Amino acid sequence: MAKVILKLENDISTDDIYPGRFMATVLPTETPLFAFFDRTDFNAQLKAKAFPAGSVIVGGENFGCGSSREQACSTLKGHEVAVVAKSISRIFLQNSINLGLQVVICPSFEASEGDDVEIGADQVFNRTTGKTFDQVKLPAARKGIMDAGGLIPYTRARLMAKHA
Repeated sequence: MAKVILKLENDISTDDIYPGRFMATVLPTETPLFAFFDRTDFNAQLKAKAFPAGSVIVGGENFGCGSSREQACSTLKGHEVAVVAKSISRIFLQNSINLGLQVVICPSFEASEGDDVEIGADQVFNRTTGKTFDQVKLPAARKGIMDAGGLIPYTRARLMAKHA
C-alpha cells in the first residue's frame, strides 16, 4: 500500500517537475535535489526524505508535457515515487520506461493527498474511498523494461540470461 503525497492538476510540465535552470545537473545522484523545486514545501519534504519509497504522485491529463528532458524522470526515480496520472505525455512516458520510473496511466483515477492506494497489475485501488480504477495496460515489452528498473538493467539481464 502507498500513500498519495501530492495531487496535481492537468498539464504538469517537465519544467515544473525539473526546472530548466538546473539542466547542467545531470547526475542521477544530484537530480533528485531539484524535484518540484519551485513547489518549495514539497521539495523540502522530498529532500528531508519525509516519504517512503513507493509513495504516489497523482497527475491529471498530460502529465510530463513540455520538453524531452530526461531529468524530469530521473529526479522522481531518485525519490522512488510512482506516478499515477489520467494521461502521460508521450516523451515523458518513454523516458520513464527507459529509466524504470513506475508510471501508471489511469484515466478515471480519483484520489486526494493522504489517500492510501494499491497499484495492481490491471487496476489501482483507492483504499480510502473504496473505489477501483482500471489502468491502461502498457505493451508487455515496455512494462518489462519499466519493471526491470529501466532499459539498461533490462538489457543487462537479457544478455546475462542469454550467456548463462
